[in-house]
Formats: sequence, structure tokens, C-alpha cells
Amino acid sequence: MLWLTLTSLNITPSLVGRALGSVRSASAVSGAIQSALGHHKALAEYVEHYAGLCNPDALHVCDGSEGEYTTFMETMVEDGSMFKLNEAKRPNSYLARSDPRDVARSEESTFISCVNEEDAGPTNNWRDPVEMKATMANLYKDCMVGRTMFVVPFSMGPIGGPISHIGVQLTDSMHVAASMRLMTRMGKAPLEALGTDGEFVKCMHSVGYPLADGKADVAWPCDPDNKYITHYPEENLAESYGSGYGGNSLLGKKAFALRLASAMGKREGWLAEHMLILGVTNPEGKKKYVAAAFPSACGKTNFAMLEPTMPGWKVECVGDDIAWMKFGPDGKLYAINPENGFFGVAPGTSMGTNPNAMRSLDRDCIYTNVAMTADGDVWWEGMTEETPEGMTNWLGEPHNPASNTPAAHPNSRFTVPIANCPVLDPNFEALEGVPIDAIMFGGRRPTTIPLVHEAFSWNHGVLMGASVASEKTAAATGDDIGEIRHDPFAMLPFCGYNMGDYFQHWIDMGKTEGAKLPSMYLVNWFRQDPETGKFIWPGFGENSRVLKWIFERTDGVTDNAAKTPIGYVPTPDALDTDGLAGITNDELTELLRVDPDAWQREINQSDEYLTSTFGPKLPAELKNEIESLKKSF
Repeated sequence: MLWLTLTSLNITPSLVGRALGSVRSASAVSGAIQSALGHHKALAEYVEHYAGLCNPDALHVCDGSEGEYTTFMETMVEDGSMFKLNEAKRPNSYLARSDPRDVARSEESTFISCVNEEDAGPTNNWRDPVEMKATMANLYKDCMVGRTMFVVPFSMGPIGGPISHIGVQLTDSMHVAASMRLMTRMGKAPLEALGTDGEFVKCMHSVGYPLADGKADVAWPCDPDNKYITHYPEENLAESYGSGYGGNSLLGKKAFALRLASAMGKREGWLAEHMLILGVTNPEGKKKYVAAAFPSACGKTNFAMLEPTMPGWKVECVGDDIAWMKFGPDGKLYAINPENGFFGVAPGTSMGTNPNAMRSLDRDCIYTNVAMTADGDVWWEGMTEETPEGMTNWLGEPHNPASNTPAAHPNSRFTVPIANCPVLDPNFEALEGVPIDAIMFGGRRPTTIPLVHEAFSWNHGVLMGASVASEKTAAATGDDIGEIRHDPFAMLPFCGYNMGDYFQHWIDMGKTEGAKLPSMYLVNWFRQDPETGKFIWPGFGENSRVLKWIFERTDGVTDNAAKTPIGYVPTPDALDTDGLAGITNDELTELLRVDPDAWQREINQSDEYLTSTFGPKLPAELKNEIESLKKSF
């Protein structure tokens, strides 16, 4: 571990940043930093720039070792910012409690800063990059006084792979540095992979809580009134200030892996998507890979780790959240999960909904804003049927089970290495990724959308993705429950450039010479009985029956589908219902029914949304697909 204190360089802590203006001091600091960073000039200049601006007391270059992680966790337990859980019940696991004002992703404070406002598009908050950099520089000035700046080299994807990229995050949060070790391939190896001139994405973060003039530290430092998460896609740079929570501070997550990477993919001819990746193997041992995009509250993580209910079928998880995809030399679309851990919502996760996720959380986990039981374990709503007595809630107060106040925050989280997953796919570390045979889209829709249907073509599938919409839920929004929210490709908060251009990029990817395009599907686990309002499909592990039908379709089976105006729908006997209890023939018919009147309304509504939102940026190919659908009824 390298701790670079400026006192060791004969520079007093108060001059950490300002000393960079001194020829003698600047030379000493620059030489030490360059040596620590493998004599990578651009990387050293990046670190020096922000060190000079933020004025930390010390620099620490993370090596990603187990010893370093242990030191981080012991330090945070000692200073009260982390709680050690019962070692017998939850080995090597910890609990953090955030400031109540810093508990979620801050979309209203998230910006795309590019030269032309049109390039950010109508779905992003735009700021001029010159103005934004001035704003951020003002916030960053002296923001790390009294703190250590952690230099966190990390690889998104297997180190050295053709789809992978390296980033370097600067942060004054030990919690963030520790979490990045769980979520990415962090430390010495990616730093060495950069060599002396390798390209990297810049990720700058501060909690915005300097310790000047004797100011005491707090368990969860933040500046909740001045949150900014801004992205400069033309510079491969993300800057974040004021929040220590989740994707606001773990910049490898949404900031790099989606907002910056989506723009990188457009420039370089690949895709960065908000998608899970799974491998499915049939009883004969044949294996295929599927990528799937679902908005929040649609069972994405559950599907990524599902346990099939059909004998002989097996599902293995490559990733539950993000997929980077690029065509390989053989024309197939290959995908990697750029992450190395799970950062999941705890409430609702249980042995009933996602047993493999629960098994992943047995050890080596950082929990945030969940409840603590009397015996030092964790708990959240939905974890068990009974609520334990004597708990401490996410605010650190005694929990009253009779109250309407949840013990765990609705957005409480777990951060855990992906190696803990008992169904981790053996090709997770494959440098070239895994070949994608099918791409699925889905949403929470009580009516209209059948259980599953297949697109006629790539462009038709792009329209499926562009038209994804989902019913709002209380957990997701708290307001407007039942309202349908459009979320194209489940990327609405995460596309780093104009989404009209994003649709065009998908269409253009389908024109790649020699490409062997995956089939595309739209699924809906949430169709309701029109009379009772209850979900017709049981979901969870039973979703493997839909996966089996898709497997067969991609395997060349043609007699298991009926052509309808919206695509290919399973014939009544095509879905394997052996052992499926509680579904009548009438209910199965309802699940697969295509209602012409409802679909005409659906198409018109999608047309209105896409046209009014993206205007002239809506690709002509999608307009043609919409018109073709309208004429089919």
C-alpha cells in the first residue's frame, strides 16, 4: 500500500494543494505521484490536478489487496462509520447507515455536459461543459482538507479483454474505495495494465465535507444541498460531488458503465446496456446466452439468478445489471458484465423471490440502510414472514414493529463480490465475453402485452426496446401509482447522449457486415386477470418456461409459434406447462391473447410518445416500423 503524505515530502498538510504551485514542492509531489502511478504521465497529471484543487492531507493509491480492504473496514469500524456484523452469522460483513438526506440516486442532480445541447437530448439534464466545470471547480476547492484522496484504479470487465475498459476514480471516501474493491477489478492489476500510456476513464468524486478549522467528522459525510453527478462524454470524464451513496459515488456503476460507456459505444461501434446476462442450458447440455433489459421493479435480478422449475434445465448468471456488447470476428454479438459484484436493493429479496441472491449474501458483504437484529445480523422487509423483535432500524433507532415505519429503508442496499454467487457462469471471466443468442425486453404491464412475443426483424426489435413502458409502483415512485412510464431500453436515466441517436445506433448495429443478429423478444410477467386483478403468471422460477420457448425458437424450432400482427406468439401448446399448477387453459389463452383494439391504442400511444419526445431525431426506420404495425390491424 502506498500512503503518500505530503509531510513526508517536507510539505505541510495545509499546503497539500497550494504547494503544487511551487516549483520545488510541485516537483517533489509530481515525482512521487508519477512513481506511484507507474510513470503514467497523463494519469499523474490527472491526479495532480484534482489534488491541487481539492487540497487533501494525503494520497493513497489503492492496491486492491485483502490486507488493504481489512484495514479500510477496521478503520471505519473504529471511527463509527461502519458496524461489524455477527461473525458467526454473517462472516466478514458490515453495516453502514447513511445520512437520511443521502439515500438514493439523484437524477435531478445528474447532468450530461457536452458542447451541443442537442447531443444530450430531451431525456437528460444538460449543462454547458465550461460552465459546469467552473461550478464543479468551485465546489471542489479545498473540499478534501483534512482527508485522504484515494486513487482507485479499476477495470470494467476482465482485464485486457477486447470489450473491457479501465477507469481511475479519485475519492475522499474510504467507504467508496472499499466498495469499489467489491464491485470492480480494482487495484494493482488494472494500474499495471495501463502501463505508461494506456487510456483510462476519469472518475472524480468527493463527499463535499472538508475537515477544516477543527471541524469534526461524521459517520456519513455528505453535502446534500449541493449534489452534482455530471458527465462529459466527449472527454470520458465523470465528476461527482456531495453524495456518498450508491451510483452517485461508485462511479464505475451508472456513470462510467452506462452514461459514459454508451457514448463511447456509439463512437466505437459497440453497445453499453442496462441489461442482465444469463446462460441457459437444456437437459441435453446445449447452452445459449440471453441479455435482457427490464425497468426497475420488474424482476431483473430475480431473472438473472432464477432457479428453473423444469427438470434438467439450468440457468447461470453472468450479470444482473449491465452488459457491454460488441460483435466478434465470427459475426456473433458478444457480451461481458463489466462489473465484478452485485449492488442490489435489499427489500423484497428473500429465499422465496431470489434464493441465489440470498445465498450470495451469506458473507463478505457491505449492507447500507438495512435493519440490524438484536444478535447482530441484518433484516429488511420481505426477507422473512415474521419481523424479528428487538431490532435497530436503518436510522439507528429501536424499531417498533407496530408502527408503519419500515425497519429498512426502501432503497437499502447490499454490495457483495460476484464470486459469492452460487450460480455464477463459468465463462464470467472470458476475455471475449459470451455469445448472445437472444435479447429480451420487458415491463410491468397489467394488460395488452402478452406473456412473450418475438420480433419479426432487428428493426422491429429495436422498436420493441424503444417502446418499453412499465407501470409505476409505490416502491419506485411513491406517486402516480398505476401510471405507465415510458423507459426505452430501460435506459431512460442512463443514456449518455441523445436517445434518438441511441435508437439510430441500435439500428446501425443491425447493419454490421457479417453480423449474426440475436433474436429479440418482449416479455410481460405482470399481466392481470381482468376480473380479479390478480397476476395470472406465477413468475420467478416459472419464468424458465418462457426461457425454454425462446431457447427453442433460437434453436430453429418453427412450429411452436403463431404469427400475429405484433410478432410471433407461442401457440397454446408451445409453453411447457408440465407441473405448473394453478394456470387454467383460459388463463393461458388470456396470457397470450393479442387484443386488436388494445394494441391499436398501444401503438398510437407509443407513436405519440416517441414522436413528441424525439421529434426529427426519431429514426426513419422506427417510423416505418410503427406505420407497418398500424397497418397490420
